[in-house]
Amino acid sequence: MRSLADDGLYIGVTAWTDRTLVESGELYPPGLADAEERLRYYASQFPLTEVDATFYQPLAARNATLWAERTPPDFLFDVKAFRLFTHHPTPPSELWRDLRETLPDTLSARPRIYARDLTPEVRTEALHRFAGALDPLHESGRLGLLLFQFPPYFYPSRRSWEYLVWLTSELPDRRLGVEFRQGRWMDDEHREQTLDYLTRLGLVYVCVDEPQGFAGSLPPVAAATADVAAVRFHGRNAERWAAPGLSAAERYAYDYRPDELAEWVPRIEELHEGGRPVHLLFNNIYRGYAVRNARTLARLLADRVG
Repeated sequence: MRSLADDGLYIGVTAWTDRTLVESGELYPPGLADAEERLRYYASQFPLTEVDATFYQPLAARNATLWAERTPPDFLFDVKAFRLFTHHPTPPSELWRDLRETLPDTLSARPRIYARDLTPEVRTEALHRFAGALDPLHESGRLGLLLFQFPPYFYPSRRSWEYLVWLTSELPDRRLGVEFRQGRWMDDEHREQTLDYLTRLGLVYVCVDEPQGFAGSLPPVAAATADVAAVRFHGRNAERWAAPGLSAAERYAYDYRPDELAEWVPRIEELHEGGRPVHLLFNNIYRGYAVRNARTLARLLADRVG
């Protein structure tokens, strides 16, 4: 994987601490009992990972410092944006305490709030605090993409584009990636406009491989809209994709066949044209499927680029 990373192809898996991954034996040798050992070992095997916990609550800057200390200088972390900033419902308890205390009682008493409920000043301050906690990664060169994964009810509209403009204007020094979960962004009517506008904003379109046939399904389009490209592999488990009551790991439980991954090799080569770096992340972490599939894709790419 290191030789591919040297060429700009970064392969990794998400959630390196997932319980089913640890128990699978696909990655970690026996005896690695704590988070520090596992991260150090993971970083010796892969050049890239994704931080998922930041979707649920903002990161403490101390954690970012420790991650920077425990990984090689060329290791990269893609980090998922806090759910408040992707229009997902957010418990007020997950906000910073002083910001939470500025909320009117009618808001603080709700079980969930949205970014639109906050004043512009509070929303902007919250965004800057979230991004600021990642400074140790950014300053050490280890911060890859800040990933904004929007929900199925985030449709292409003027208000949505205005929101993306706001994000880019508030975080001009960060590389932002956008993943949609609403198929209309990439249907025949909107695809060209979507990719063109992302390009103008300098936002990374995050390509996806995921089950098809659902209202929110995005086609497996390979498109580069910035100086970095990205692909996230969610698996093709259509039976579980929209099933209620499953954990995220169970929803993405899918073990890719080599021929399915081979479909992406020419697409990745297209994204990589001109030496553009490409982030390739496997989200099908359940029972170590992601590790096996990442290694298979690495072999397929090595055969082509070698």
